[in-house]
Amino acid sequence: MRTVSRAKRTNKRIEATAFDEKFDKGDDITGFLDLKNATVVQRVNVDFPSWMVDMLDREAIKLNVSRQAIIKMWIRERLDPSRRLTL
Repeated sequence: MRTVSRAKRTNKRIEATAFDEKFDKGDDITGFLDLKNATVVQRVNVDFPSWMVDMLDREAIKLNVSRQAIIKMWIRERLDPSRRLTL
């Protein structure tokens, strides 16, 4: 995963409500963000057979998470077993 490193970092701190108000007004909020540690998310499309989607949905319901969350958890566990989240 690549990180965003083009913005300068500041030590400014702000309350969440003030941050939301600035954002809603269209003010520049980049001084309050830690962009050096931001990650870029890339969207991918995967086709699953319907029986697999049904099984994913049942497991997601058992764990009280979304289908997307369970797919992410299981892929993460496979890629990095030391970060295992489910039993």
